[in-house]
Order: sequence, then structure tokens, then C-alpha cells
Amino acid sequence: MIRILLALLSLTQPLQAEPLRLAVTTSFNNSGLADHLLPAIREETGLEVALLVVGTGQALRLGAAGDVDAVLVHDAAAEAAFVAAGHATHRREIMYNDFVLIGPASDPAGLRHAASARDALAAIARTETPFVSRGDDSGTHKAELRLWDAAGIEPDGPWYRPVGAGMGAALNTATAMRAHILSDRASWLNFGNRAGLAILFEGDPALFNQYAFLPVNPARHPHVDAAGAVQLEDWLVSDRARALIDGHRIAGAATFTWNAVR
Repeated sequence: MIRILLALLSLTQPLQAEPLRLAVTTSFNNSGLADHLLPAIREETGLEVALLVVGTGQALRLGAAGDVDAVLVHDAAAEAAFVAAGHATHRREIMYNDFVLIGPASDPAGLRHAASARDALAAIARTETPFVSRGDDSGTHKAELRLWDAAGIEPDGPWYRPVGAGMGAALNTATAMRAHILSDRASWLNFGNRAGLAILFEGDPALFNQYAFLPVNPARHPHVDAAGAVQLEDWLVSDRARALIDGHRIAGAATFTWNAVR
């Protein structure tokens, strides 16, 4: 009898939908923007979004394996290859911020006098002042490697320290070492353990940092929640998302700028 009652009770309970699995970068999560957006997404769409917080490279690998329903990352070249390989139906730009070069406020390498990001990195290499690299195949790591390449430098030696970690952990390492590091602006703004570090170089167009949404291709992985991914994308390009993304600030400073094209 008890089993029958339990079975009848289960039939009267609404089925709980599986959460939408979204792979996002550590920088997106570290900025605090996720905490700002997810309650609104839940309230206005009914979607329960479960975040898998990883670097861009790992996020795309999760998408390629069909382990998530969509990804939100920041490496345009890797994203284009992901779409071309059939892993995503398309790529949709959502928002951007920029990268900044952080280092000891005393500026031992003279980055504040650099004319470009390329010159700033050249100064770090020339003076061999410590530099912490994410070293984790993330969008930030790939952007850093492109900047070194543009400067004609292959970073090596005891002054260059890849840590294989997310943005927050890498910033903590830079703080402990009093080292330079490339960070997205949002993560830096939300970072509390600065201990004498400061932004030393910013503003070069080469430091532009675009984020894009890629729904995993249901033709490749029929089990993914394609309808939920469409619903989330529609919300991300809405006026409500624009207001929340543009309105997210830390100490009065904007973390991201919405730039989706409808």
C-alpha cells in the first residue's frame, strides 16, 4: 500500500526539467556577472542554468564531446574553427571587455611608458621581471600568446611562470610573486587580494576581448537541449540582458559592454 501511495504521489508532482548546461570561462564567472544574470534568466525564462566554469579551450572540448548544451567563451579563432567543424550551429557575439596588464605599482619594467601592448611585453622580457601566465589553454592564455608572438618574443626562462590555473588563482600567484600578469578587466575589478599590484598598461586595440555564445549542434549530439539553448540565446540578445550586462559595475567601473546583433 505504501508503495502504491508513493507511486501515486510521484505522478502528481511536476517533472523537474534538467538544467541547461553552459560551459563558461573562469573570467566570466570571476567577474561576478554570472551571479548578476542567472537569477534574472531563471525568473524571466524559467531556465535553470548550470555553469561549468573552465578555460575556453576546455569549454570548447566539452561542447565538442556533447557534454554541455552551449558554451560562452572568448577566443574568436577557436570559436570559428569550432563552428566550421560542425560542433556548433553558429557563433553569436554577446558582449566584450578588454585585457589589461597588471604588475607591481612601482612599475619596475616601465610599462606605463609603453606605446603599445607589444612594447609593454618587450619591456617585461628585456628586464626579466616576473610574469605569471595562465598556461591553461584559456582564452586569456591564447590572447597572451598572440601578444608575445606579435612582439616577436618567445617567453622563456625563470622570469616566465605558467601556472595552469584559472584567472583568480593566477592573480593570487601574481600577487604572491609581485609579478606581471595579463587579466581581463572584469576579473581584475572583482579581485580583492591586490597587495600592491595595479593596472600598468591598458587601451591598446590589441587588448579587445570579445565573448560569444555557441549552441552545441544537435545534429552532432541529439541529446543536447537545443530548445533551451535557443531560449537562452534569445534572452542574451534581449534589451533586458543588455541593461543587466551594461549595468554590472564594480566600484563604479563597467565590467562588460553588451554588443549583440539581433
